[in-house]
Amino acid sequence: MDNQNPQFKKVLLVILDGFGVASDSFANAITHAGMKNFGLFVNYYPSLTLQAAGPNVGLGWDDPGNSEVGHTCLGAGRIILQDMPRIDQSIADGIFYQNPAFLKAIEHVKKNQSALHLIGLIGDGLVHASQLHLYSLLTLASESGVDKVFIHAFTDGRDTAPNKALEDMKAIEKKILDVGIGKVATVIGRFYAMDRAEHWDLTESAYKAMVIGEGEIAEGPLSAIEQNYEKNIFDETIPPTVIEREGKDPVTIKSNDAVIMWNYRPDRAIQITKALVAPQSVPFANKYPPLSNLLFVAMTQYSQGLPVVTAFEKQPVPNTLAEILSKNGKKQYHISESEKYAHVTYFFNNGKQTPNAGEEWKILSSSSSYKERYQNVPQMSAPELTVALLEKLDEPIDVYVVNYANPDMVAHTGNFEASKKALLAIDDLLGDLANKALEKKDLLMLITSDHGNIEEVKTIETGRVSKAHTGNPVPFLAIGEGLKLSTPLKKGYLELAAQVPEGLLSDVAPTVLDVLNIEKPSEMTGVSMMAKFFKQIGNNDP
Repeated sequence: MDNQNPQFKKVLLVILDGFGVASDSFANAITHAGMKNFGLFVNYYPSLTLQAAGPNVGLGWDDPGNSEVGHTCLGAGRIILQDMPRIDQSIADGIFYQNPAFLKAIEHVKKNQSALHLIGLIGDGLVHASQLHLYSLLTLASESGVDKVFIHAFTDGRDTAPNKALEDMKAIEKKILDVGIGKVATVIGRFYAMDRAEHWDLTESAYKAMVIGEGEIAEGPLSAIEQNYEKNIFDETIPPTVIEREGKDPVTIKSNDAVIMWNYRPDRAIQITKALVAPQSVPFANKYPPLSNLLFVAMTQYSQGLPVVTAFEKQPVPNTLAEILSKNGKKQYHISESEKYAHVTYFFNNGKQTPNAGEEWKILSSSSSYKERYQNVPQMSAPELTVALLEKLDEPIDVYVVNYANPDMVAHTGNFEASKKALLAIDDLLGDLANKALEKKDLLMLITSDHGNIEEVKTIETGRVSKAHTGNPVPFLAIGEGLKLSTPLKKGYLELAAQVPEGLLSDVAPTVLDVLNIEKPSEMTGVSMMAKFFKQIGNNDP
């Protein structure tokens, strides 16, 4: 083990969601915000950068990182092949078209002489879904002789350009013509269809469009998008829109139908899935008659206990960081606000939906101003989160895991000034946490991120707003008593941009275990960064 400073008995792991490392530019909200405390941390304490995208986190080449994948790697201590490349490979091998879950849905609609509904996120953002998977489902339905296939398209604009849905929908319409089957029944912005923070009024509006046939009306899927563009409403927030059928009732999901949701990332698929298959668990359950004999196929495991069929089961990941800490009798405290709650719990623990022994989960509600998409409340719930965490730091807990959602969530609004305000709010709170860590002496504070975003709020090539994640590396800092650099650096955050990444996200878990003098399990392929940190303390001449 590389821990040369056995005084540390506790670890505070701070995850700045969507906080990447890039050079200074007009697009970098971090350099423009001027984060004083973060700059001091880099100047006076050991720091590295970690790869957080592409094959280094189990994604495809050139794929940016995302919150689910990032937290999965942080908690697993190894690279795990992610769902998208798994599904892509099954399509290439032909196994996709023999998947028992999909075949069961096809058998169901044939037996009941009913309709097959394909629902999910369109576009090439690839964070939550792939439009190519929709195409493969259309091909399967066509080759299987299903005659009633309807698409409920969720438009992106968050992990893609804000107004790309028109291009995406044209491609879908062309694919429909090519395979000879399918019609778009609804068009719904992901803001409504894919909420994850229990803003159930948003989920209800999407449900009403798909099941009741109530919402905005459009003559066709392209006009559904175009009529909103004319009102300066873009992809993410397109209101739930029902496509007219001349002389006929709109297409809706009915009893005896089958639904396949092609989103592979679970967190933003859970609420709409619950509304369809477990209405008793949602607040608006009593308003609408329940759907009976509805077969629902989830592309991946969305949530345990739901009455759905899963096409691609979750791969077992034994001996995660949280599990090893629990086996060694260590107490843990995982805290975040609701927007990122799944990430420091479910994803960090690689699909485990209940805490391990000795592990406590704490959720604080995200701001009720979600309809302004956080640009009006860039501090979000970070101040309250920090107050709760500071109180816990005095308790006999060994490892703390906290996620600050602001960098990612506010950057997703595309508002540059709000992004700067979010960073300054976080910077003050990081100062409070660092002071506490240094005061306690036995607490090591590690700061990292899951992926990049807020360092490129504009597209470098065009200057246009960018809401998408990046493939940039992320920081990894160690702050604690006795870890000051012998020769301070001078450029703060920009020192990180000059570094060649020395590790991966999967190196964070072994680092935590090293600090606590716990042997790394054989399943973890990551390596501790403590030796590199200690080397910097006495060997950092500029």
